[in-house]
Amino acid sequence: MWTRDFRLYFAGRAVALLGDGMLPVAVALAVRDAGHGDSGVGLVLASWMTPAVALILFGGVFADRFGARRMMIGADVVRVATQAVVAYALISGNAPLWLLVAMSAVAGGAAAMFQPGVASMVPLIAADVQRANGVLRVADAGAQLLGPALSATLVVLTGPGTVYAINAATFAVSAACLLALRLPPVARAARQGIASMRHDLREGWHEFRSRSWMWSVILVWVAFGILVFGPIIPLGSGLITGYLGENAYGWAMSAMGAGTVLGGLVAMRVRPDRPLAAGAAALFGFALIPLSISVQAPLPLLLAAHAVGGASWAFWSVMWATSIQTQVPRDVLNRVSAYEVAGSIMGIPIGQVLAGPVGGLVGPELVLGTSAAVGVAGCALLLLLRPIRNLRRATSPPPLPTPTPVPTTA
Repeated sequence: MWTRDFRLYFAGRAVALLGDGMLPVAVALAVRDAGHGDSGVGLVLASWMTPAVALILFGGVFADRFGARRMMIGADVVRVATQAVVAYALISGNAPLWLLVAMSAVAGGAAAMFQPGVASMVPLIAADVQRANGVLRVADAGAQLLGPALSATLVVLTGPGTVYAINAATFAVSAACLLALRLPPVARAARQGIASMRHDLREGWHEFRSRSWMWSVILVWVAFGILVFGPIIPLGSGLITGYLGENAYGWAMSAMGAGTVLGGLVAMRVRPDRPLAAGAAALFGFALIPLSISVQAPLPLLLAAHAVGGASWAFWSVMWATSIQTQVPRDVLNRVSAYEVAGSIMGIPIGQVLAGPVGGLVGPELVLGTSAAVGVAGCALLLLLRPIRNLRRATSPPPLPTPTPVPTTA
């Protein structure tokens, strides 16, 4: 598996993920220190997520049309610029909220152009897709393990501007590694115009909706985004820093990263015949994260809950990514992945924006306690749905039927 191309791709992703792992802590602490509170943190986070959701379908179409690598490199270059602008603003002491929101939105749009290509790149550079996903998940886990603690330390010592500067540099490394890949040529349809764009979107939608196991998970994920994933950072960061201090929040994120390392390593070895059922069973442990924060658990229990939650999340993520990459034809994989990612994250900005106001009304502890209950109920629902429970493991994508001719002009 460790070919030249996989080593390059792994290096680029690992470095970029480390930068991303540092960023949430920097955002939460920088915005809160500026006096904008939980609502400000939620607004900055949502300003990244909203364009990511709105544009990711087009990112999938462009990746299938122009090539995933080209789109990914372009997105990295844009994010080098946005993160460098924010770094300069923070270091110079002139970083108004509108600037943070605007740069976050541009970076979110770039992420929409980058993310669909991730799914199609893995089968191109690795024969063992599940093992490759497991290795990449371990890299993600390492970023979650080192990133938050490093970020919290840098924020205390030098300020959040340094973290943004490092994040910009990591995207530059990612772009360079992608540029150096030697990939086989991929046939792409020479389509132009609005009509062909609509056709590409319809074709991706047809492939997405024809797989009931996929859209069933996404429906559950919409509720998770609003009620579980959305509130965790805006409310969780405030609660943890409030009763344990800023360093504790960084350590909690690092504990989740340590758990994710373990979950990724397990996912590299364990090959269940029904991957989504196994992943859903493991995902029950993720509910411990919001639960431990809501009850203001002491630091050892808080770290243990985040470690278990991280392991649960990693195992599910590898099972889910591998299922998509081996069950969907490569010709439409970028577009199907775009629909999948859009559905997975569309509820998160809603939850992020509502977290502060709702937490102010009923208390952040109650909101996160509800998140834990929803997490348990959602995992139970995943196991009850037959298409998810009965999906069998595959090793390679199926062939795509002969495509229907489409117009070449608008």
